[in-house]
Amino acid sequence: MKFPTDPNLIVGLQRADDAGVYKITDDIAIIQTVDFFTPIVDDPYWFGQIAAANALSDVYAMGGVPKTAMNLVAFPVKEMEISVLRQILQGGLDKMKEAGVVLVGGHSVEDKELKYGLSITGFIHPNRVLTKKDLKAGDRLILTKPLGTGIINTAIKGGLASGETIDRVTQLMATLNAKSAEIMNDYPVHACTDVTGFGLLGHIAEMVVDSAFGVQIEASEVPFLPEAAEFAAMGLVPAGAYKNREFRECMVDIAPSVDPLICDILFDPQTSGGLLICVESDSADGLVAKLKKEGVDQAAIIGKVLPEPSGRIVVS
Repeated sequence: MKFPTDPNLIVGLQRADDAGVYKITDDIAIIQTVDFFTPIVDDPYWFGQIAAANALSDVYAMGGVPKTAMNLVAFPVKEMEISVLRQILQGGLDKMKEAGVVLVGGHSVEDKELKYGLSITGFIHPNRVLTKKDLKAGDRLILTKPLGTGIINTAIKGGLASGETIDRVTQLMATLNAKSAEIMNDYPVHACTDVTGFGLLGHIAEMVVDSAFGVQIEASEVPFLPEAAEFAAMGLVPAGAYKNREFRECMVDIAPSVDPLICDILFDPQTSGGLLICVESDSADGLVAKLKKEGVDQAAIIGKVLPEPSGRIVVS
């Protein structure tokens, strides 16, 4: 399939990334992204918050600042009270206000299955766009949020998660990546993505595929929610994790010493996960220290970029 081309298109379908980027002037480019999904929590207000945070994350991952948003709604108006929709939209609006984003419109359709999300437009300087592909040998990888939301959400659906756990994972998913993005812009970051449905290893695979580099991940350094390991041990691993593993395991070499439960977490599909930042090695400790000082408490260096084996992920 041949896609239309334009000399001002900086990031498009030719190199799949978190968002599209189009140059407007020598100083301004726009970032465009869209994301929506079905409810992953029961509370409609918090569903709205999480869906908005998830959609905004792609702009942060590109190094940009989100500016405007449009609502996307599919709603079963004959089966569900309209008050539910109002709560969802209010949750999304409150998250947009927190991000400094203006809601400019949207579109809704009647559907048997409830869905909500946003189309986001952001700004960035054309020379400061971050993509998944500009890795440098020796760079360190920093993860800004703990893993495990997919496994815990599976436990929530099964009625096995405590109220405290539900509150913790809900707050985590609703947390913007704005602070992390703002801080990383002051450091020599070469590449970035956000960790969502493909899981940590799936998104790392997108970074190294067809590249001249590999990545080593230290499993013991990867932050994750403690409950995720407990629920994984009970077999509460979402189908998406198995699909992620099946799709990318041909690129991954996992040491025998790595706990299989940790492997489940590394492939676990995340909702509104953290940023995965590839930064120059000499600046990695300073970036993590700054992130923690500013409230990104679980930010951690989890691995490094290798000159070889190219196109592979080594988990040790």
